[in-house]
This record gives sequence, C-alpha cells and structure tokens, in this order.
Amino acid sequence: MKVSIIGATGYTGAELVRLIAGHPEAEIVHITSESYTDQRISEVYPHLAGLCEKRLESLEELEYIGADSDFIFIALPAGHAMEIGRKLADQPVRIIDLGADYRFRDTAVYEAWYKVKHTHTEAQCVYGLSELYREPIRSASIIASAGCYTTAGILALAPLVKERLIDLKSIVIDAASEVSGAGRAAKLPNQFAEMYDNFKAYGVASHRHTPEIEQALSELAGEAVTLNFTPHLAPMVRGILATAYATLHEEVTEAAVDEAFFKLYGEEFFVRLRGRGAYPETKFVRGSNFCDLGWHIDERTHRVIVLSALDNLGKGAAGQAVQNFNIACGFDECSGLLTAPFYP
Repeated sequence: MKVSIIGATGYTGAELVRLIAGHPEAEIVHITSESYTDQRISEVYPHLAGLCEKRLESLEELEYIGADSDFIFIALPAGHAMEIGRKLADQPVRIIDLGADYRFRDTAVYEAWYKVKHTHTEAQCVYGLSELYREPIRSASIIASAGCYTTAGILALAPLVKERLIDLKSIVIDAASEVSGAGRAAKLPNQFAEMYDNFKAYGVASHRHTPEIEQALSELAGEAVTLNFTPHLAPMVRGILATAYATLHEEVTEAAVDEAFFKLYGEEFFVRLRGRGAYPETKFVRGSNFCDLGWHIDERTHRVIVLSALDNLGKGAAGQAVQNFNIACGFDECSGLLTAPFYP
C-alpha cells in the first residue's frame, strides 16, 4: 500500500515515519515538510537513519502526491487538513487526518472552539477512535483520528456511559500530559528551565478537546453529555495519565462496573484492562499503541474513578492512525504496531 505523510517533521509526523517504515504492508512514497524541503528525513531526525532516507517534498506537489498514493496521513496543526482534503476530493486517495479538522459532526462546534472557519463542510468523514468506530472506519474516505487527551478520556468512560452506570452530569476529567504534544517549535513555556521540576494546569474550562470528548460520549449515551476537563502539563516527554470521575447510579455494584469494562474491551488487544484497584502508569505504555485502564470505586461517595494511561504520540496520535490504516485496509490491526513499551 503506497503511503504518504504530510507534515513529516513534527513529532507526530516523525513517529508516523518510524511506525510505517516498519509496516509489512506499507511503502512510504512521499513525505513533506515546508521547513526542511529537499533534506532527507534522516538529516532532520537521525534516529530514522537507515529506516527511511526519503527526501522531504513541498506541498506544492500535492496533486502529484495524491495521485501517487493510496493513503495520505496528515500530521499538521488544525486548519490545514481541510484545505488538503478539499483539493484532493476528486482523487481516490484516502486520508487519515491526525488533526482536528474532520473530528466534529457539526462543523460549527469546530469553528467555535478552534476559531477557524471550516472550508470542507461537505466532506464525508468518520471519527477515528479505533475500538469504538471500527466498522465505519473500514470504508471511510476520510478518517479523523482521535486526539490524545480525547482517546484517554473517552476510553476511560465509554463502558460506563454505554451501560448507563453513571450520572452523565457528574463527569470530571483531569489529565496530566507531556511536552511533546505542544510540538517541536521553540516556545518559552516548553523550555527546560520552565518545564523542569514544575507541574501546572492550563486550558481550564476552555481546552479544545472538551467538545470532542463530549461528542463521542453523547453518541454512546444517546443524549447530550457535558463535562469538565482540565489538562495539566508534567515534566516528561511522552505520555498521558487521565483520571476520570463520575457518580454511579445508586443501584450500581462493583461487579457491574467490572463487567462493563470487560464487555466492551475484553477482546481488544490495544486496550489493556489492569482491573479494579490497579494504577496504570505512563512508563508502562511509553512508545506503544496501548492504553492501560484501571478503576476504583469510592464507597463513601459512590463515585467511580478511572485511570487511563497512554503514549500521546502512540495511541494518542501516530499509533492510532496506523491502527485505523490497518482497519481501513483489512490488515491485521496489530501490523506495524507490535512494539513493546519502552522500559525503563
């Protein structure tokens, strides 16, 4: 399968190159970067030397790249993918977008939260959280891979919402993440002296992943879900640990909570159920496509607390995009992704 990567020199793009270079069914035919055009990817990222020696092209060649590809992965900031999708709409190439442009069924929600006018509102696209949207992904022409925080939060709460075990008005998500999600460009808050030995919240009541989580949970619930989501920045390079809280309905038992998780994810390879009382850690999923889940029940408050750990560049971005690629192509879902987490 001929694959191209648009935006190959961001952290997510480079992770896509790393994964797809080792995929038994995929051939990387084009990679692009406007900042490093004509350089080899291994010159920008020496860790890819010997794995991929492709030269980076410009998006000026988009029409040719589209015609020469079966799939295009887009790893660009919000606002760019929809222009690419619109320009390639008449070509048979399929698109997997790792940004937010195609994630919302109502583009007005996208415009409200991202402050960007949507220019491809007629696109036929499918939300790409692999475990929950597997069937529509198979035939989709545009797959909108889920975001990093959103994957952690949705996977944590989906069993409880689907089985109607919780009060939908009681959901709160706190999540601690790494610095690589902010991208490679130099930014003052991400410098070593600012990040090291520090831990801080940001985007309180305003983070753009909030409506994405609400959309997926609302679809599972069959009614509108509104929640509070607060992200935090931790001094680490990769990883997200989300903690989701919700009040259980009065009659719900511990066994019912356990059953909900195993019913939804019991056969899923990339969602590892650590079980009730477990404490997932970011280090146990680092460099992988796994999401580890553990849950606890507070008998005093009758609340359930779910812990969700994943690698933001893996299951939260490039890994999930490759998983969606596998689903869309009819390949083994684990193809190119059977990598043990980096430890220690």
